Amino acid sequence: MEWLSDNGPVYTGKDTRDFGRNLGLVVCTTPAYSPESNGMAEAFVKTFKRDCVYVNDLPSASHVLARLPVGCDDYNRCHPHRGLKMMSPREFRSANSHP
Repeated sequence: MEWLSDNGPVYTGKDTRDFGRNLGLVVCTTPAYSPESNGMAEAFVKTFKRDCVYVNDLPSASHVLARLPVGCDDYNRCHPHRGLKMMSPREFRSANSHP
């Protein structure tokens, strides 16, 4: 699974990239000056904050980071997306995988 972010220093820093790799993610950044791909990354961050961070008691960055695997699983398993024909990312991958 890929973790797509923009090229901001918080996302390209060694600690952040190491954290993503430790979760088993392929850490990727959007191409420089690419509004479309940057918009996708920002939309995910907005959705993740709305559905995982703001609805839970997460008073610090360490609390958010500890909750990240659960939030990512919930996002991929339960959240339908218009661009995926109203399926969650996991449903879409299952429906479109080839044996």
